[in-house]
Amino acid sequence: MQITPAIHALRHPFQVPVAPGIVLDRFVYSYLIAGETITLIDTGVAGCEKTIFEYIRSIGRDPREISLIVLTHSHPDHIGAARAIREATRCSVAAHPAERAWIQDVELQNRERPVPGFSTLVGGPVSVDYDLEAGLTIDTDGTREYDLEVMHTPGHSAGSVALFMPGDGVLFSGDVIPVSGDLPVYDDAVASVHSIRLLRSVRSIRILLSAWDESRYGDDAYAQMDQALEYLQKIHKTVIASAGNGNPDSLELTKNVVAALGLPPQAVNPLLIRTFTANLRARDKDILADSRQ
Repeated sequence: MQITPAIHALRHPFQVPVAPGIVLDRFVYSYLIAGETITLIDTGVAGCEKTIFEYIRSIGRDPREISLIVLTHSHPDHIGAARAIREATRCSVAAHPAERAWIQDVELQNRERPVPGFSTLVGGPVSVDYDLEAGLTIDTDGTREYDLEVMHTPGHSAGSVALFMPGDGVLFSGDVIPVSGDLPVYDDAVASVHSIRLLRSVRSIRILLSAWDESRYGDDAYAQMDQALEYLQKIHKTVIASAGNGNPDSLELTKNVVAALGLPPQAVNPLLIRTFTANLRARDKDILADSRQ
């Protein structure tokens, strides 16, 4: 789907096996910036290279024109096809240094952050050529027309980044902004709030392009960030209320919070346990207030 003359959105459906015979239907977006060369923001899961290459050909370009993959973070649905794309195009890969280890050693990631079906989602490790640090400007095609400003937005993961294209007022937010009512995934509740507020402070956002939401335009982009902050606060209060004053079993806590939030029962998985445990670590905090400090 074409967003601007140069930016294209590709929606990749995939499934996560959460139990024998039970799968969780998910999707993720990757984005093409088709200038003098092609920059790809995130790659989807293993196998998505086929969809990406077919789409590039459909707009009259050649997949070998991909010169750079920018990974907003290291999770399977963002890096899964990176190795195959790198091997086919010889492009460079960029990511935040805090994500490098899990991109270059996917088995390490699988051990430290187990995801159901990990081996089916990730096509293998890939070397990171360039580090993305806050304040860095990426010149995507040598013309500077489609420059991307890097913003470090931890919370969902330690090295999550968002990318702002000031020329077109486009913000690529990766997984930083949760969608109200959808599965929340983050490692640090307070940092997540702070990062959304950082993005919320960017002026002149015309288009918000998230990895797990439809495109948002103008005031709706800012409203989506406000709703995300409210959702994080709701989750935090629900986790703390469900936990009480004790140290509950993490699985039982997750089941209770999932029910209270109205999420589907099959959503109970190691990622949600990890998310709600992050709220427990901040149980004595008002995450909205503390993120201002």
